[in-house]
Amino acid sequence: MAKNIVGIDISSSGIRAVEVSDATRDRPTVQRFRAATLPEGAVVNGEVIEPRTVATALKQLWTNGGFTSKDVVLGMGNSRVLARDLTVPKMSLLHIRESLPFQVQEMLPVPVEDALLDFYPVSESIGEQGPMINGLLVAAVKESVVANVRSAELAGLNPVEVDLIPFALSRVLLRGSNAPGTVAVIEVGASTSTVVIAINGVPQFVRIIATGGNDVTEAIKTRLNFTTEQAESSKRALGLTTPGVAPEHRPIVETIYEITGELMNSIRNTLSYFATSRTGEPIRQILLTGGGSQLSGFAHALSETTRIPVVAADPFAMISVSKKFAAEKSASSSTATVALGLAIGSAA
Repeated sequence: MAKNIVGIDISSSGIRAVEVSDATRDRPTVQRFRAATLPEGAVVNGEVIEPRTVATALKQLWTNGGFTSKDVVLGMGNSRVLARDLTVPKMSLLHIRESLPFQVQEMLPVPVEDALLDFYPVSESIGEQGPMINGLLVAAVKESVVANVRSAELAGLNPVEVDLIPFALSRVLLRGSNAPGTVAVIEVGASTSTVVIAINGVPQFVRIIATGGNDVTEAIKTRLNFTTEQAESSKRALGLTTPGVAPEHRPIVETIYEITGELMNSIRNTLSYFATSRTGEPIRQILLTGGGSQLSGFAHALSETTRIPVVAADPFAMISVSKKFAAEKSASSSTATVALGLAIGSAA
């Protein structure tokens, strides 16, 4: 493995790349971060539709960002990725992975031959048939993964790994004082929101919700006949904390509250499902990240909805940063998290 490696987060809102040195150490160092927007339609619902367009953007990103490594880790976490609880007889991880196609077809939305499967072990238990391994089944639609890889290859990059975004989030955020107990990591992206619940730093439960910040923008755009730029600007200006809003802005605010409320209800229901299935494991806090979470008032409203303390996640709290990057880190903390987690995951 090269000394430096780059994590790449590709979503509907654009591309974010983080280069890390010493990824195998306990405290790797962020060398550089760069983000770029993508033309509308190049990535839809987190899925690459136009690999050549994305490749062109990646080439430009590498030039502008001064990245020194072409070894990259790509993330997957759109609505075509599934993570579900799975318990299997105790055996080697290799044998578990080999047996997955024969065990999980009924859990998949597509034929098993069209999916890429993996298993993430969490704990062991004793069942009626003997020792068992409890874990998470991870399944991704093959063509979605291939499109991401092809985009990177067309840009002249070397994909060394494809990782699940929920694992990348937990890897970078559940460190130090954030690790103990039961903690929920919530990332609100452009088209999806990711919920990871971990116990003592080990992911136990993953859900990907097919709603993100762009859904609010699109609803404003459609209902009020705005351009994308007008809708995004209005969303950011008004948010969820606008008392005494002017009459002409009320339709916008009502739309923001409606779409955001639907997302928060989905998050609350997801957390409630975990609490019901894992009694005795109350969630002590939510670590919140992602560009969509920057909507004014979102964190407070989420805490009110879930009745759980919400803390803005700091991906750099337990990570070293280069002198060159130090000035940029506060501005990029909500958008660089996934890419950073992917890069340091290359140590696994």
